[in-house]
Amino acid sequence: MSLRRPRVVVLDYGSGNLRSAERALARAGADVAVTADRQAALAADGLVVPGVGAYAACMAGLREVQGEQVIDRRLAGSRPVLGICVGMQIMFAEGIEHGVHTEGCGQWPGTVERLTAPVLPHMGWNTVQAPAGSVLFGGIEPAERFYFVHSYAALALPLSPDVRLAPPLLTWASHGGPFLAAVENGPLMATQFHPEKSGDAGAALLANWLGTLS
Repeated sequence: MSLRRPRVVVLDYGSGNLRSAERALARAGADVAVTADRQAALAADGLVVPGVGAYAACMAGLREVQGEQVIDRRLAGSRPVLGICVGMQIMFAEGIEHGVHTEGCGQWPGTVERLTAPVLPHMGWNTVQAPAGSVLFGGIEPAERFYFVHSYAALALPLSPDVRLAPPLLTWASHGGPFLAAVENGPLMATQFHPEKSGDAGAALLANWLGTLS
């Protein structure tokens, strides 16, 4: 008897490369639906929150479908969520674009801000520095490259140490300076790059994430 494919919802809130994410997750072994349906998003084994474009626009779209409530409820029950690109950024407390502060989902403290680099956006392939014990990057060679398209990022995750909880695992990349390329924090994981556009390395990362679903 074959094992059941994990059920994954790609949250459709008007932002993101929905179909490319859907195809990549299906190739990695998931049974995928693209929907804004609240019950489907809550019931799925895993929820993927994509995102492209402006932080404020993504948050507005997310709130229209009550996506921030779905994310919060899933995480409260230790149900896995994966954010991608701006879908990672909106997990932080706020984003600042063109001097405008926008409140995010607040799952993590910290601010998403414009990168300081001679060339923006940061577009193309880049290596990352993953920590020991990473689940997302398990079995992936350190020299592998991932595909980025962004001008903004989180430069820190200012969590206070808590001896009762394992600290989040932070993966870094650099473009004009270091920024967070991925975070693994219990059921909430996220990547600033696009695994669905990152070839074999991205496919391996998505398969690693699917392996965490139950």
